[in-house]
Amino acid sequence: MDPFVMPLPIISVLMPVYNCEQYIREAVDSILNQTYADFELLVIDDASSDGTVSILKSYKDSRIQLIEKPINTGYTNSLNLGLQLAKGRYIARMDGDDISLAERFSKQVAFLEDNPKVILCGTWYSIMGSDRIVKLPERHDVIKVALLKGNCFAHPSVMIRKQCLEGFSIVYDVSKEPAEDYDLWVRLVMKGNLHNLQEVLLDYRTHSNQVTKKQSDKQKDSVLKTKRNLFNFLELDLLPNEELVLNKVLNNGAAINFNDIYIFKKLQNKLLASNKKYIFEPVAFKKSILDLETIIVNSYFLKRNRFTPRIYFEYLRIKNSLNFKLNLNIEIKLAIKSLIFYKP
Repeated sequence: MDPFVMPLPIISVLMPVYNCEQYIREAVDSILNQTYADFELLVIDDASSDGTVSILKSYKDSRIQLIEKPINTGYTNSLNLGLQLAKGRYIARMDGDDISLAERFSKQVAFLEDNPKVILCGTWYSIMGSDRIVKLPERHDVIKVALLKGNCFAHPSVMIRKQCLEGFSIVYDVSKEPAEDYDLWVRLVMKGNLHNLQEVLLDYRTHSNQVTKKQSDKQKDSVLKTKRNLFNFLELDLLPNEELVLNKVLNNGAAINFNDIYIFKKLQNKLLASNKKYIFEPVAFKKSILDLETIIVNSYFLKRNRFTPRIYFEYLRIKNSLNFKLNLNIEIKLAIKSLIFYKP
């Protein structure tokens, strides 16, 4: 080996930042204090207008590489720039307002080294300022089914095999921001195994300036498209009205009408039959599809702007064909609200 050539790091840490002077020092320190020290920290600043860059430049650690973008082009653009520059065997994600626990990297690298079929490894996380711990599914077969309902990884907690991303020419889809991570997991789920370590290795911060809170409607649209893409792995042949109802259900039952419930019952059978090649673990997949009824019942019968007697009698008409039924107390409340024309 040429003594003048620096060895490549095992981990490339991607940390896109924008105007996070209040939290950036804690985030960077949590990376520099990792027990596993063989990494490069790529901090991609998206033209911050506060003191973020000044704080970053105060560090003298050679592992930090600060990339200053001259104009603001967005979070996902920064992530893809980081992927281009990354030299490590593994890509570790981190945000400028969270905290990685000291043993995070050492535990993730050890797991990935011992499990070569796993291409992405996340962790549980805690919510700062609360006692809440978010526990995420562990095994690949469970994760696949869980993704049908939504994201089940903490983006700033994941570590990904760079070889997999390069081998399949996979990068973040800018059009899916601010749910670009969920889209990435769905595109990776058939490329190798996904896994979550069953312990808290990230402290996650919630605050009003977060991108996802500012772009809630755009995020919902992106999540809906990604959920629908996951169903494309199945052998589905849907009629236009079934396609429409599926989209409504995946969008948490938005705009569901009574006739849609009958269409959904037929659609439900098609969905259950579409898993012939066992793309998803059969028992968990069946439960997931049957659970979609919960969304429909809650959306149409319970979460309403106005109740009328028609609503209660419609429930009685459809009740016996449902796998998910209201318990007696809620059914009585529905009857009362319907009969008194209740308006929340």
